[in-house]
Amino acid sequence: MSLCPPPDSNPATMERVLDAVHAVQTGIAAIRSEIAKSVMGQTAVVDQVLCCLIADGHALLEGVPGTGKTLLVRTIAAVTGMDMGRVQFTPDLLPADITGTTVMAESSNGRRATVFRPGPIFAGLVLADEINRASARTQSSLLEAMQERRVTIAGTSHNLPAPFIVLATQNPIEQEGTHRLPEAQIDRFTMKILMPPPEAAVLERIIGATTDLDVYVPQQRIDAGFLQSSTRLSQRIVLAPHVNDWIAALVIGTGDASVGGDVPGLLDSPCSPRAAISIRRCAQVAALSAGRVAVSCGDVRGVLHSCMRHRMTVSAVGRGRDMQVDEIIDRLLETVASPAEEAIR
Repeated sequence: MSLCPPPDSNPATMERVLDAVHAVQTGIAAIRSEIAKSVMGQTAVVDQVLCCLIADGHALLEGVPGTGKTLLVRTIAAVTGMDMGRVQFTPDLLPADITGTTVMAESSNGRRATVFRPGPIFAGLVLADEINRASARTQSSLLEAMQERRVTIAGTSHNLPAPFIVLATQNPIEQEGTHRLPEAQIDRFTMKILMPPPEAAVLERIIGATTDLDVYVPQQRIDAGFLQSSTRLSQRIVLAPHVNDWIAALVIGTGDASVGGDVPGLLDSPCSPRAAISIRRCAQVAALSAGRVAVSCGDVRGVLHSCMRHRMTVSAVGRGRDMQVDEIIDRLLETVASPAEEAIR
């Protein structure tokens, strides 16, 4: 099976721009089709994860055990051709188990010297499985890696491969043995994607597939070059000033009552500037995936919940009203109207 060619990341004419956009759409369609052969009934989740990959961001997948979170990450690694490092997070996991460590080793000439042995984080795609079961100390080992794409060990910095993507899975916070991730780390995730349990028809298909003797092995459809070229191309998608201002207003509205109305009172703290950056980048990818060269307000709406929900903690006032995070985001959208809605008013 041939790989989809990467798009031109720096097209010079409108004709070449359209060709590049079509190449991205073709590659995404091939990826979706291949993933669907292994991961059933999670079309919206797959689209969000692919959006995050092309935006060069990290994603947090949340769902009850058995919904296919780990299977989805393994399938994406196979389809994209990225080497995968897996870290199983447990309470006794240490930072060195993730990043690696320096050890004393003896060379062929008999001399002893320190040698760095990289950990599983030195991979293009890192699966952080059940990430919310480890301690805060272990979580801190990911901060530098997720933000700066490098790790510092014994005073020496080691660059991580490019692209470098962390796809983390977590069980709902209400389950036994889980705890909330530190704010400093959770803010480094571009998206938090919810994986719902399968519907009845999908569950029947899953049962049938798991009882077959032949298990389908996903085939590679793109390579890292495709992802990197698509990322660079998405950064050229036009973001009009009024759309950019709306994104800023949505984020400011989580902390400023003059903009967000009663929304700040429903939250413990406002969203950080990283939220605005994530919304912008994912909206650009959403527009590119749809075959457009400019971001619309609809693109922003489409990615807003996934880019903001993990950055918002419901306050005592919000809990008293029995409000969920996504409901507060809906209220924010009602309060901070889009430019099109403002024009109608």
